[in-house]
Amino acid sequence: MKSERFKIGWEKLKEVDGSAGENVVKSLKDIAPDFADLLIEFPFGDVYSRKELDLKSREIATIAALTAMGNASPQLKVHIQAGLNVGLTKKEIVEIIMQMSVYSGFPSALNGLFAAKEVFENEKK
Repeated sequence: MKSERFKIGWEKLKEVDGSAGENVVKSLKDIAPDFADLLIEFPFGDVYSRKELDLKSREIATIAALTAMGNASPQLKVHIQAGLNVGLTKKEIVEIIMQMSVYSGFPSALNGLFAAKEVFENEKK
């Protein structure tokens, strides 16, 4: 039986990330099922479910952070799609990523823009 945190987190994960988030969780089941549960309970059950920020604001922050990291392309792609899912436009996402060039440099912004390009192209299919 799953915890209340898990149930809340699972619903929030589906709302934000859709099938991409579910696929990440499924891919962990054979190697680290406990980590998959933690991924649902903490970020989505505890943090994303808080009322102080709306989901668009949370995705703006997440896209910015992952872009600035410069080495989290798979996660960035999931959150670019999540940004679209919660109402960000493609132009807004591009601007968020471009803004990060000021703080994390052109290489991380370029990586982010190429990740966005891939997500946007896949969405057309």
